[in-house]
Amino acid sequence: MAILPGDCVVLDIDAAAAQSTPVPYALTFTDLSYTVGSRRAGLLPPLPTDAPPAKALLDGISGEARDGEVLAVMGASGSGKSTLLDALAGRIARGSLRGRVELNGEALHGRRVRAISAYVMQDDLLYPMLTVRETLMFAAEFRLPRALSPDKKRARVDALIGQLGLARAADTIVGDEAHRGVSGGERRRVSIGTDIVHDPILLFLDEPTSGLDSASAFMVVQVLRRIAQSGSVVVMTIHQPSARILNILDRLLLLSRGRTVYAGSPSGLKPFFSVFGYPIPDNENLVEFALDTIRELEHQPDGAAMLVKFSSRWQSSLGALLDTKDDKDCSQLRTMPLELAIAESVSRGKLVAGSGSGTLSSTSVPTYANPWYVEVWVLMKRAFTNTRRMPELFVMRLGTIMVTGVILATIFWRLDDTPKGVQERLGFFAMAMSTMFYVCADALPVFVQERHIYLRETAHNAYRRLSYVVANTAVAFPPLVVLSLAFAATTFFAVGLSGGGASFAFFALTVLASFWAGSGFVTFLSAVVPHVMLGYTVVVAILAYFLLFSGFFINRDRIPSYWIWFHYLSLVKYPYQAVLQNEFRDAARCFSRGVEMFDGTPIGAMSKAVKLKVLDAIGATLGAPLTAETCVVTGADVLAQQAVTDIGRWKCLLVTVAFGFFFRFLFYIVLHFGSKNKRR
Repeated sequence: MAILPGDCVVLDIDAAAAQSTPVPYALTFTDLSYTVGSRRAGLLPPLPTDAPPAKALLDGISGEARDGEVLAVMGASGSGKSTLLDALAGRIARGSLRGRVELNGEALHGRRVRAISAYVMQDDLLYPMLTVRETLMFAAEFRLPRALSPDKKRARVDALIGQLGLARAADTIVGDEAHRGVSGGERRRVSIGTDIVHDPILLFLDEPTSGLDSASAFMVVQVLRRIAQSGSVVVMTIHQPSARILNILDRLLLLSRGRTVYAGSPSGLKPFFSVFGYPIPDNENLVEFALDTIRELEHQPDGAAMLVKFSSRWQSSLGALLDTKDDKDCSQLRTMPLELAIAESVSRGKLVAGSGSGTLSSTSVPTYANPWYVEVWVLMKRAFTNTRRMPELFVMRLGTIMVTGVILATIFWRLDDTPKGVQERLGFFAMAMSTMFYVCADALPVFVQERHIYLRETAHNAYRRLSYVVANTAVAFPPLVVLSLAFAATTFFAVGLSGGGASFAFFALTVLASFWAGSGFVTFLSAVVPHVMLGYTVVVAILAYFLLFSGFFINRDRIPSYWIWFHYLSLVKYPYQAVLQNEFRDAARCFSRGVEMFDGTPIGAMSKAVKLKVLDAIGATLGAPLTAETCVVTGADVLAQQAVTDIGRWKCLLVTVAFGFFFRFLFYIVLHFGSKNKRR
């Protein structure tokens, strides 16, 4: 083992594997209690008369799990299985949980438990277009330090693939409902593998066999058994295991309404229920009978309470004698202090991280395995790999933009420099700029779908939240450039906008800035609103308000003073104003000559001769000759009429860009404070 700068340790995995004697660990939990109260609907606090009673999800649960063994927590729905698992994994706020959780006699919470543990959720949260090997390799790049060579990381992944029994499926994509991939059992093992790639000391699993057939479930538990025998403490919840699975479990903890009704080995179930008065028939599945009996007692007055009291007496007397062989090494397990145990585990390859000081302890294990820029690169590489295999998504976005551009180009084809041409340009710009924001709504499902993957990976410090935001931004930007150029090229010249190459470049930049601000806004909303359909409703409504106050439907100087603040908050205002100034900034360009000034008035319906006479009369009154070629409205006049001269075009562009950064900053704030993934 070599100590390198950057709080990392380079380990020889092969040498570590040769040390077969596991480091002793004992995870103990004592008198765990957790109570919640139903919240009253609405914003008002509950009245004393209608305050709902508090409900105890955990009620004084105690037990122990050891390295080399699999502890299975069982019980009916609502018994507190998942709540207990969350309590042990540090996923309940410390102030809400009563009792003690200790590892080798030392308190286990906060940064310490996140650094040495892994939590596998019930759902398989994986990227569908990555292969099994790629999925595990990306997990290795997150959880193993940069100081470890790529060859060592690949060796760890190859060893893990063999340990999980995934060799035949290593180069198959994970898949989802739309893409055929690995089987359900293989997907579950991949999900487990992503969380144990760094070989954690503690492994918690919520219903790892849920939804699997008997053979797949048995294979998953076999894998967990091998992980435990490698020196990890494995705690899982499981629902009615088969007899084959029961035979390879080491300890059981049966719960009923948050209380312990049995704690011990599977072999102790038969004498336990026999003494209680409910003997288990021969050839009967022990766990099925036990859970059926517990459910039956729960429907009787004080039935479950009697079983809880009997279990307490059993543990302190007869049950202790039956489990003597399981407890013979208990004192020895507690003789090694936690800091020394973690240091020894790290030296053998677990956690694959340490302290540059040379003293490895529970407090010196780094919070993150890699610096932030490494995390950003790995996140970008993973996202690009996943999206590159689904080109239809980008093709659909590009097709939508191109179709929209073609429709606008053919409707507003070659606009002339007349008063009607001015109005048509205003309509084109308003429609084009607002469309950029509406098209960005397709980014809404991205984080909504990735949310649970993000929560799982950041819950145990796979990477920083800031790294995710930076990578998300970097991955989203290149497609926006292509979409912006495609839309600008489709519309600018076809509509007949003026200014040549410089104006085209500014128009394309404004479209890109609109995409940038719009995607940032939608990304922020996707973190605030976790449901896709509700998110679409919110996005469409807010963008409609932005368009209403942009200055197209009603000029800035006509907006009531009590609404003017919304005008300056409108995302559409700034790109709309920027492209107007880009088009009409030439003060020498004329948009209304002579009799054209009468268009849209009663005089406009008269003959040209009449209009020329009226024009002469006006000129005589003003003391200036007015002819059919006299310019009466320039580009500067159009800008003044539309009240879009308060901010220059480049400042409008910068404000639009700043909005994009601002919403991504808000996205980070929501992730930082609103995605703690803990029960309160």
